[in-house]
Amino acid sequence: MNASRTARERVRAELIREITDIARRQLATEGAGGLSLRAVAREMGMVSSAIYRYFPSRDDLLTALIIDGYNALGEAVEQADAACPTDDFAGRWLAVCRAVREWALAHPHEYALLYGSPVPGYAAPQDTVGPAVRDTAVYGRIIAEAHQAGKLTPPPVCPPPPAVLAQDADVVRALMPGVPDDVVTRAIIAWTGLFGMVSFEVFGQFNNTITHRAELFDHNMTCLARLIGLPR
Repeated sequence: MNASRTARERVRAELIREITDIARRQLATEGAGGLSLRAVAREMGMVSSAIYRYFPSRDDLLTALIIDGYNALGEAVEQADAACPTDDFAGRWLAVCRAVREWALAHPHEYALLYGSPVPGYAAPQDTVGPAVRDTAVYGRIIAEAHQAGKLTPPPVCPPPPAVLAQDADVVRALMPGVPDDVVTRAIIAWTGLFGMVSFEVFGQFNNTITHRAELFDHNMTCLARLIGLPR
């Protein structure tokens, strides 16, 4: 009985993998708004009613793709951080930033699903939150560990954050315990700068303007590391 159930689970897992692989290819040709369970079923040679046993709606399939994408990006960032010496805080920061860029360029349509325009009519469920913060947790850990080691020295180039942001800083600080408000707001600048650079490249905003994009990216991420106060 257990062996039979395990066999069924393997078959189900394989079918889900095939469905999501086909759906990812659809993202490249139709975009997230054009994702169709019926089209996926046709490509698999299934009747459309059969596919609903695995994904009851298009939104369920979108959620699976979003979770897979966030987990894949999070894993790439975690591996990049783990490959660096723990006390090389600036090196870790640059490595994880590069991991985001490399993953995005290798998976532009999945990146667009995660960080592009919202899909009309779709509201991401709570299930996506944990995977979505995997990469952010790594950035926060680098900054928190640098702070704990006494290695954070943010330059006095920014005004102090307005008091109204204190509550928002507390929310973000959950990812970097003990880090002062000034550094928290600098970290937000750095994170948005990272994804702004990546999005400009993925979505073609640098076309006919920036040729040496990897070099510009490394320079900008190094500047952002200095803004946070990560050591040279």
